Amino acid sequence: MAKQATLYRMEFSGHICPFGLKAKDLLQRKGYEVEDHTFDSREETEAFQEKHNVDTTPQVFIDGERIGGYDELREYFGMSKEEREGTTYVPVIAIFGVALLTALAINWARSQTIISTDTLFTFIAVSMIVLAIQKLQDLPSFTNQFITYDLLSMKYVPYAYVYPFAEAYAGIGMLAHFPGWVVGPVALFIGTVGAISVIKAVYIDKRELKCACVGGNSRVPLGAISLTENVFMMIAGIWMLLR
Repeated sequence: MAKQATLYRMEFSGHICPFGLKAKDLLQRKGYEVEDHTFDSREETEAFQEKHNVDTTPQVFIDGERIGGYDELREYFGMSKEEREGTTYVPVIAIFGVALLTALAINWARSQTIISTDTLFTFIAVSMIVLAIQKLQDLPSFTNQFITYDLLSMKYVPYAYVYPFAEAYAGIGMLAHFPGWVVGPVALFIGTVGAISVIKAVYIDKRELKCACVGGNSRVPLGAISLTENVFMMIAGIWMLLR
């Protein structure tokens, strides 16, 4: 006999609750037959919340006992609650992983080879472009985080607003094989300032900060990853000037 669960969630023209869908999926994957009740309006949702003295939906009931929302359901099944304030390296792993695959694909299309010196060069360029896009999605949030550790931005705040554009310019210029003297100094400058800033903030001042490298409100810790990004830009800048 299938295990039974009752789910109440919002699903109407103006809003479909993502956590309601996740709760339904989790219950089904755990072998439950779900009695799915959807609310057709906010008024109906608010009436349910008032009746059961709850502030949010979805709400899950198993064997007549109210379990709660999606996070509480995860705990009920012994799953760790999703961390929302902790640090994570997932964004940089995703960005650098995709950038590497993109570099390999571009190099293969160009020369029918996978690994060459151009692969590293293309990888750095693609990484810079994607990281710049992450920052430009919400420029004010990026600058709020960036100016707390970047030495030049602390002295001259407008530099924080220029930085993502300079990073995108350097990455695009590298990918397009612009003359080294046009792109190299930009990559070398922002990479050097960034590396010095990270070294001072993390390894000298021992500050525990979040890195703005993947955009504002990032949960990526400032440290080795950020330093590596800036060292790559320095190497790319020197490389372009010497080519």
